[in-house]
Amino acid sequence: MGTPLHAGTSASTTRGWLHWVLFLIGLVTILAGAVQMIAPEFILGIVGAETSPTAGYCFGIVGMFMVLFGGVLTHGLRSTPPQPQLILWAALQKFGAAIAISIGVQRGIFAALALSIAAFDFLSGILGIWYLKRLDVH
Repeated sequence: MGTPLHAGTSASTTRGWLHWVLFLIGLVTILAGAVQMIAPEFILGIVGAETSPTAGYCFGIVGMFMVLFGGVLTHGLRSTPPQPQLILWAALQKFGAAIAISIGVQRGIFAALALSIAAFDFLSGILGIWYLKRLDVH
């Protein structure tokens, strides 16, 4: 199994496929957030939302937080041992994003296509929590 890195944790648990999927999710979150910061109107157009200066400005701020939480996730996963508190907060952010996007669709702010982003974020949150359960941290 490998040398334990944390109570109940092995190298195969922390660096297995789930680790790398979450790491990729973190990188995608950073990239998507950076695009959203730089070109919020482009992303707003994709999700079928209003592209006013106010909406663009607010959406750009959301992009900044995506960069930060994607960084938190990748940082938490790169640490040895992995930092469960960072992974937890990143997973909670993903759940919050899924809820916020779903509410936006329900209120007619975003097109139904945005639900695919909400689903991705919700699945990302589940994978983060599952990873923490596999770490068996107390």
